[in-house]
Amino acid sequence: MDFIPFTLIDLIDIVLVATIMYWIYRVTRGTNAPYIFSGIIAIYLLWVVTKALNMELLSSMLGQVISVGVIALIILFQPELRRFLQLIGLRQKHFNFITRIFSAGEEEPMALNIDPIVIACRDMAETKTGALIVIRQESDLRLIAEGGIAIDAKTSVSLLKNIFFKNAPLHDGAVLIEGERIVAAKCILPVTQTEVPKDYGTRHRAAIGMSEISDAIILIVSEETGGISIAQGGELRRNIEPARLQQTLQRYLVRNEGRRARREEAERKQKGLRKLWHQAFHKE
Repeated sequence: MDFIPFTLIDLIDIVLVATIMYWIYRVTRGTNAPYIFSGIIAIYLLWVVTKALNMELLSSMLGQVISVGVIALIILFQPELRRFLQLIGLRQKHFNFITRIFSAGEEEPMALNIDPIVIACRDMAETKTGALIVIRQESDLRLIAEGGIAIDAKTSVSLLKNIFFKNAPLHDGAVLIEGERIVAAKCILPVTQTEVPKDYGTRHRAAIGMSEISDAIILIVSEETGGISIAQGGELRRNIEPARLQQTLQRYLVRNEGRRARREEAERKQKGLRKLWHQAFHKE
């Protein structure tokens, strides 16, 4: 009996499938999706076996289940698929030109004044008033803003404290800040599906979830302890001292500015190289 031929293409195929499976596991970890996905794989393997054994009736039935199951998968895994595609888009920095094409003509994020945000968070930490503040960077957060209550007011200490006052109608949800203005309040943020410590509350889980799908900086004030936390890039830094909040937040902003400057410099170099290549090509 001859061995099944194994080529380099087969190896690449296996590696790609394993990578996709690993990504799916990471995105769906912490949910019931991996168990459902395991059941689907079991049905598919059973269908392959029945086809190999020429079991026509069972093979036909399983084939129909699989063909209809593609649509069912899209419906069933819609949140996970959306999050998976968002993660791919956020992490593939080489395709930023696509974002620039679709965002052409849009205004750049305005300069941010962090003083009222810092003062409001310190005051709310003292009174143990829960708060969730999203500071936009470059990611488009219009869908988040549209899901909340539009405000469009200049950021101030009194306004932030009034929004998050316990009996205020807008205290549930997050506040979205762009530049020096509060764009919306009572915004609903996506909760992270990754495993986090059990003592993390809903605000902390929502902050991590928001930081996983955008480059925004999210501030959290705990209603139970009054502790201040900052989330960005899927990571949460907890129990920041109120006296050091401004310095810590400024460090996050400076780090983002550095990344943006390096990206713009790389883009300028790429444009210069393309221009030189274009000129050399036309000279020939």
